[in-house]
Amino acid sequence: MGQKVHPNGFRLGIIQNWSSLWFAEKNYAELLHEDLRLRDYVKKRLYHTGVAKIDLERAGRKTKVHIYTARPGLVIGQRGAEVDKLRFELEQLTGHEMMINIHEVLSPELSSTLVAESIAQQLERRMSFRRVMKKAVQNTMRLGAKGIRLRVAGRLNGAEIARAEKAHEGSVPLHTLRANVDYGTATSHTTYGCIGVKVWIYHGDMLPGERVTTVGGERSQGRGGQTGGSRRQGGDRQGRGGSRNRGNDKQ
Repeated sequence: MGQKVHPNGFRLGIIQNWSSLWFAEKNYAELLHEDLRLRDYVKKRLYHTGVAKIDLERAGRKTKVHIYTARPGLVIGQRGAEVDKLRFELEQLTGHEMMINIHEVLSPELSSTLVAESIAQQLERRMSFRRVMKKAVQNTMRLGAKGIRLRVAGRLNGAEIARAEKAHEGSVPLHTLRANVDYGTATSHTTYGCIGVKVWIYHGDMLPGERVTTVGGERSQGRGGQTGGSRRQGGDRQGRGGSRNRGNDKQ
């Protein structure tokens, strides 16, 4: 059997950064489980908005949550009402002060997590897995990806015997450490069982000393170290819940 290594963990400290940035000595386990609860809660609460990634930063008793979503307008709400509500819920969950930053994923088709979730949702609607996989590959390659690889496994189309099917186009160099390979998974809960979806997307090689700072393979190009996918229309709002970026959601 081939031994599989997680593409993100394999590149940590080389081109990938950690998704949780904090240091603890005595209460490490407590903070780790709090991170898991936060991610699980935000993912379920905002699943319909297409959350691609959730990063956490801690400084003392303050926690900063970075949410990368394809539909920031739905997360922020009118005049920031929804994000204020979410911040209050997270403070009730953790018991300390929270700050929330919303970042826009400009190309959802280039985010492996969002592609996997899209495939899973279509499979739940009883669409043909071959047609869904072919369409996902075409959309991703059309937007400039260097390569994509898909794998779905389970009772495909309701078959009695579970099996795995694959599709790929272009190159996905999993052994090249400087290769920016985005990896994401999702689970499709169908009436005849669960179907697992895995997606690898290759965005190209990183330069020496460069880190992956954006979601969807886009280079960072914002002001003052902000990422290119950060929502900046209408200016940043500073308030009790930290900085919020306003803007209308792209329908």
